[in-house]
Amino acid sequence: MDRIKAEESLAGESTLLLTIERLTTLEQLAAIRTEWNALLAHNAVNEVFLTWEWQDAWWRAYQHGELYVLIGRDAHGTLHGIAPWFIDTSNPEERVLRPIGCVDVTDYLDIIAPHARREAFCSSLAAYLQAHRDAFARINLCNVHGKSPTLVDLPAALERVGFHVALRPQEVCPVIQLPATFEQYLESLDKKQRHEARRKLRRAESAQEQVAWHIVSPEDDLERALETFLSLMAASHPSKAEFLSDARNRTFFKLVMPRMAACGWLQLAFLTAGGTPIASYLNFDYDNRILVYNSGLQPEGYAHLSGGIVLLLHLIQHAIERGRREFDFLRGNEVYKYRMGGQDRPVIEIQARFIAA
Repeated sequence: MDRIKAEESLAGESTLLLTIERLTTLEQLAAIRTEWNALLAHNAVNEVFLTWEWQDAWWRAYQHGELYVLIGRDAHGTLHGIAPWFIDTSNPEERVLRPIGCVDVTDYLDIIAPHARREAFCSSLAAYLQAHRDAFARINLCNVHGKSPTLVDLPAALERVGFHVALRPQEVCPVIQLPATFEQYLESLDKKQRHEARRKLRRAESAQEQVAWHIVSPEDDLERALETFLSLMAASHPSKAEFLSDARNRTFFKLVMPRMAACGWLQLAFLTAGGTPIASYLNFDYDNRILVYNSGLQPEGYAHLSGGIVLLLHLIQHAIERGRREFDFLRGNEVYKYRMGGQDRPVIEIQARFIAA
């Protein structure tokens, strides 16, 4: 492991000496799994996509480069920060430092460091990257949560050691801030959408097909449920069928989703008509928030039931009844997200390149 030490003064604290180490194997990452998730729980941005379970699964499915995970420890060996990165070598003419998970199947990415150690960790990272700048041509950190303090701390640290940094708006994640009751949620929609929501729920309740919905439980056959979901996902749109035709994407789904379920973070829901699955959502229930990750829909024969919207409304009501604070549609500005009450949260990309003196 490469190591570099950086001494940082923290407000109100004694000088902290951080040692940056580079981890290059999955075995090394597995060795800090417990520390990793414990540190994430205190991060300003605590996202399921930053858990060890997600990061490890992504690398196993998509690895196309060299692991470049940088961790910071103090003199006592306490872990103060993780930068879960890799060097993308897919273009032999340009080595790019990117976050594990970038870009298509992951929605929020960041470094991991508690508030009291974030500036010290960012400064230590910058010193390490400056000392090892020959290892990569540029830095491209995608999918950073728009409210993350990393957008301030890391660029400032990089610029101090000679990097030119630019922040670029990347995408948006429409988010519903959930009220106390489902009726309050419906009242928050504009008149037309509120009317449509109620009408579609009533029509589903009175349908001859006997419409019902459920969330897959730990007692259910998860492997079978995932196959049903993937079938609905492929049927719902040609672009999703094309996505699933890539073996790596199917491998990733089948690897990461059982992990999410084992940790209690997976919310896989189905709407059925006469016992036949006609709509599905694959969400995450994490950090008191629901994250809408992907969906599937049977487009033929059931359009009159508006299965996707009906199931979505049931899931919003379910989230409210369980006290969840947000319903996050994740990246993408599809119209239905705004009709359901989503408000944009920006996602930012950090771009940096070392400028020789």
